[in-house]
Amino acid sequence: MNSAAVYPPPTAPAANMFGNVPGYEGTLAGGGGFLPPPMPMEPVAPPQPGPAPADWSIPALPEDVAREAFKSFVSSNCCYSNGPVNDGVITSMEPCNTYRYRLETFTESRSTEWAHKPHEGEPADFYTQTAPRPWEIQATTTPSLFTNHTEEIRVPYTSSIKECHSCHSKGMMPCNECHGDGFKPCWVCNGSGMKTDEHCSHCNATGKDRCTMCDAKGTKKCETCNGKGQLLTYIKVKVEWTNHVEDHVVEQNCGLKIDDLRSVSGKELFKNNQYLLYPLLGFPNPAISEASERLVRDHQSKYTQTSRILQQRQTVELIPITKVNYKWKGDSHVYFVYGKENQVSADNYPATCCCVIL
Repeated sequence: MNSAAVYPPPTAPAANMFGNVPGYEGTLAGGGGFLPPPMPMEPVAPPQPGPAPADWSIPALPEDVAREAFKSFVSSNCCYSNGPVNDGVITSMEPCNTYRYRLETFTESRSTEWAHKPHEGEPADFYTQTAPRPWEIQATTTPSLFTNHTEEIRVPYTSSIKECHSCHSKGMMPCNECHGDGFKPCWVCNGSGMKTDEHCSHCNATGKDRCTMCDAKGTKKCETCNGKGQLLTYIKVKVEWTNHVEDHVVEQNCGLKIDDLRSVSGKELFKNNQYLLYPLLGFPNPAISEASERLVRDHQSKYTQTSRILQQRQTVELIPITKVNYKWKGDSHVYFVYGKENQVSADNYPATCCCVIL
């Protein structure tokens, strides 16, 4: 069976397969960049300062809590002996609390692309009416604020029926497994028909096996059009709701790495959300005010270019950090207890042993 003569090789969608729709000039198969949102119909009110927080303090860590956290940390490390936990003497505890500022900007962005699907009887509505512009189309879902979500919507009045570019309207394609022949070389005799100087009993000396992928037909249903022979082409709008999150942690000088703080939470001192935020001013630590002013300005400048800002939220956490100084066997050592979870960091732990993992 010469499948190539009957079934021309599949091709990509031709450029002229898709029509020209006003308002969607430049839309491509496979999609393009995000579309800038329209200008607001009414002037946007400038952001206003949020409420002032009441309490910036956090209580000191009790010594017994620090000791218990250290004990739990050591017991979770198989290569650490518990000598420093049992015999170490705490000499001092220093609070090194720091702040984490977080800005979240929740946006909606839209992009368009030409798409196709197997034609299943849908009417073609191309040019029966004027297609709505990308930002005029109503989304069917409303995600929760600050939650990522994606929705794809078929644009009304852009659908047309085209022949399938893969199978050229035949609905069938040559089987890739047997290359359209319906049979494959016998796996017992490697297609020779003979096995140890005798006729191969598996294939009756034909040297061929029936192709199980296509049931020996040599063809399979075209996957592009699902055997229909025709495609419904249309413009698709992709709506993406994205929560852009950026943190700033104030440097502390007690020696704990900032990366250690990413996995812990702190005491929430302040939270404020508005359509557009006003930078947090008057914070006791000026680094937080500076970070708020910089990030709010950057987000409002960056994300309004290709998306629509729906809501912003800023949060300040006070992350508890305690530097614990202790002595063991006459030497001084340090560990840190940090976060509401009382996690521990103890670089250069003084009592390690060799571990054998079987």
